[in-house]
Amino acid sequence: MAAESGRAKRTTYRHGDLRNALVEAGLELAREGGPEAVVLRAATRQAGVVPNAAYRHFADRGALLHAVSQAAMARLARTMEAEQAALPPAPDAAAAARARFRAVGTGYLRFAQEEPGLFRTAFHVPGDMTYAADDTAAGGSGRTPFELLGAALDDLVENGLLPEDRRPGAEFLAWSAVHGLAALLIDGPLRGLLPSQAHDAGQHIIDMIERGI
Repeated sequence: MAAESGRAKRTTYRHGDLRNALVEAGLELAREGGPEAVVLRAATRQAGVVPNAAYRHFADRGALLHAVSQAAMARLARTMEAEQAALPPAPDAAAAARARFRAVGTGYLRFAQEEPGLFRTAFHVPGDMTYAADDTAAGGSGRTPFELLGAALDDLVENGLLPEDRRPGAEFLAWSAVHGLAALLIDGPLRGLLPSQAHDAGQHIIDMIERGI
C-alpha cells in the first residue's frame, strides 16, 4: 500500500494534475463541511501528497478556498443548465423563454438543497462582482450562474414578456429573492420544511419575481 501511495504521488506531479487534485479534494471537504472545512493540510492529505506540495499551486488557504469557491459555482451553473435542458418542448418561443427563466431559479434552489456545503462555499467570495463573470465559475455553456440568469432575462425581453425599460438591474432583484429563500431553506428557519413544501415555496417565489418584473 505504501509503494502504491508513493507511485500515485509521483504520477500526480509528472502529469501536472496536482492543482486540480487539490481543488477536487477541496470540493469534497466543502461538500461535507462548507467553506470552513477547506484547509490546505486536509486537502493535501485527501489528495495524497505532502502538505508543502500545495504551495506550488496555492500561496495560502485563501487562494485554495477561492479556487474551490469558483469550482463550486461552476457546479451550480451546471445544475441550472441541466434544469433548463430537461424542460419539455414548449408550444411557442415565449413559453419556452418563460420556462427557461423559471428553470434558472428552480435549478439554483435545487442545488442549494442537494449540496448545501457546496452552495455555501460557492458564495464564500470576495466583496465584489468580479467572480460572477469569471470563466472558472462557468458551466458547460461557458456561462456563470449570474450570466445564465441575465441571458434568461434577455430572452424574456426578446419575446415580449419583460418590458425593455424594466430590464436594467432585474437580475439583482431576481437573484436576491431566490438566494434569500435558498439561505432560509438551508441555514434559516425554513430548513425544517418538507421537500414538497420547499419546492412549493420555490415556485411561489419565482411566481412573485415574474409578477414583480
